[in-house]
Amino acid sequence: MRALQRPAALVPLARSSSGPSSAPSRPAIAAKHPYQVDLKAGTRYAWCACGHSKKQPFCDGAHKTAAPDLSPLRFQLDEAKSAWLCGCKHTKSPPYCDGTHMEEFIQKAELLEQP
Repeated sequence: MRALQRPAALVPLARSSSGPSSAPSRPAIAAKHPYQVDLKAGTRYAWCACGHSKKQPFCDGAHKTAAPDLSPLRFQLDEAKSAWLCGCKHTKSPPYCDGTHMEEFIQKAELLEQP
């Protein structure tokens, strides 16, 4: 398995924002569960790191307006596999679920309203 790596061991990083006092965006909790997906070898994927995408767990560009300082995590695998991708957006091993969604702060959080 080969992933296109980002700095700090694949952790989505916040870019500096343009306002002098604006704090970096925190990812919205898209789901309180992971998403099971079948990933194909050689396909480029963009995992939603902001939580605002309507195409979870993948990016649809919603971060550009909802969280412009957060970017999707782009990755590609050498071998096809089934995987559990994080839906709460607080995993320590993005894009993969590490069980963080089971923590109380996630389970008690309100989810974004989806139209």
